Amino acid sequence: MASVAQFLRSKVFQTVWCTQASTSVYDAIAIMAYRQVGALIVAEEGRLAGIVTERDYARKIVLMDRSSRDTPVRDIMSTAVRYVSPQQTTDECMALMTEYRIRYLPVIEAGQVIGMVSIGDLIKNLIAEQEHTIRRLEHYIHGNSFPVAYHGLQTQSAQM
Repeated sequence: MASVAQFLRSKVFQTVWCTQASTSVYDAIAIMAYRQVGALIVAEEGRLAGIVTERDYARKIVLMDRSSRDTPVRDIMSTAVRYVSPQQTTDECMALMTEYRIRYLPVIEAGQVIGMVSIGDLIKNLIAEQEHTIRRLEHYIHGNSFPVAYHGLQTQSAQM
């Protein structure tokens, strides 16, 4: 179980993309498409004002037959933003996402957004952790030595 800080360091792309509350929904969706992300942090007067996601677009623009070019992001963004700190664990992130049925969690430290965690990121990380555990168990079953970590020090175990 990794901390959010460890997890963020392992991400290939660490940029958090933002938009303004006054930006048109069309432009926000264009940014998401271009950057290949599913959510943008919404800033207003230099502070976190909300988050806008593809889900917001689908439910509050498409299904309500509104114009994305004429609607500002502030009209569809989520303002009750759930977030995590770098000290929390990836398991806590998954629990929050499941409980609140959300796909994105901003990471906030000292009042600043320093990262974004998506459910896709977490699942990819979980699969990698499980693959690592499987490899270690296979080594153990076949009697091969495998690395063991004690208090952050990497050592080599004896043959079993």
